[in-house]
Amino acid sequence: MRARVFLKKDIRKELANGHSWIYANEIETQDQADDGELVDVFSHSNQFLGIGYINSSSLIRVRIISRLRHQIDETFFRSKIERAIRLRRRALPGRRSVRVVFGESDGLPGLIVDKFSDYLVVQISTLGMTMMKEQIIGALVKVLQPKGIYEKTDGSFLEKEGMEETHEWLFRSGPIIIPFEVHGLTFLADLKGQKTGFFLDQVENAQQVAVYFRDSAVLDVFGYTGNFSVHALAAGAKSCEVVDISERALGVARETMRINGFEGRVSFSNRNAFDYLREIEPGSFDAAVVDPPSLVKSRNTVENALRGYKELNLRAVRVLKNGGVLATSSCSQLISRDSWESTLSEAFEDNRTVGVQLLSSSQPPDHPAAVPVKESHYLKFKVFSVTPLTAF
Repeated sequence: MRARVFLKKDIRKELANGHSWIYANEIETQDQADDGELVDVFSHSNQFLGIGYINSSSLIRVRIISRLRHQIDETFFRSKIERAIRLRRRALPGRRSVRVVFGESDGLPGLIVDKFSDYLVVQISTLGMTMMKEQIIGALVKVLQPKGIYEKTDGSFLEKEGMEETHEWLFRSGPIIIPFEVHGLTFLADLKGQKTGFFLDQVENAQQVAVYFRDSAVLDVFGYTGNFSVHALAAGAKSCEVVDISERALGVARETMRINGFEGRVSFSNRNAFDYLREIEPGSFDAAVVDPPSLVKSRNTVENALRGYKELNLRAVRVLKNGGVLATSSCSQLISRDSWESTLSEAFEDNRTVGVQLLSSSQPPDHPAAVPVKESHYLKFKVFSVTPLTAF
């Protein structure tokens, strides 16, 4: 029999409607349970609400993984993974490289699974999911029959969850740099790079914006391994300059350009993006991409992050020629869309320019946002044509 957790009388609307997180201050009483252990969750009136896993070290005390009295085993995970895959196949038919599981949005909080061609990269961010790793891997093997499964678990959450960093093959083995195709182009997922090795959430946006880069000299800051630049060059950009602080990422970007036959039209700068943008001559580029990593470490740093977004976009606008194109994004979940858009407006105003929106987008279908889980709504992406106020 599982330990029980009883909630206080009035629970959050989001929790009642499908959110999986239960905070410590929402619990009335609970049975003794070890961290990571499965528990049954009940309302104040003793109504069964679901099965979750518990962690006394986390402010999010319980994460629900089922609203029904399922046996939580390999069959359970297989069913959830198969449902997630069906959704991807509807939206991205034929795509062999996708995010297979996106945590809370697929009913599996704490679990990320990216598929790069025939290999899977798993990131587990909670102790409870770590303790069920064997069943998860077994389900992934049966459903997807991959050549190999690699776990790449690292980040600031490890200490809070009582976990250790893990970088290892869990099923068979494979290359550290995995080639895969998207939109007829070849990319490389670097298992020693950031996150799962490649940012699949921006490939659709990169393809959509590329049509505005034809015959342009493009600046790609925070370019990482070249997603936006490869799409831009494939669409007819004259040249791209990829700026990133990681020498390794630029090395992968160079190889990506070589594989796709673009090496003669691209240059690389191993620089801090803020410093680079301060020093570049105004009007040097026809287009600029600003795709920074999350600038928010905690709620206490939101204001600093907003100042950072404003500075990046302010300086990116200055490097553009008259009528240039700015593609800009934020992946900081704690930054609201309204707040981020306000910083963009301020950047245009301070530059005495007008931004005319060409495209507004968010996350692709393999990174679905669940309505009750506001934390799953994280990516913001916009494209503008930028004109001096005096010429508008």
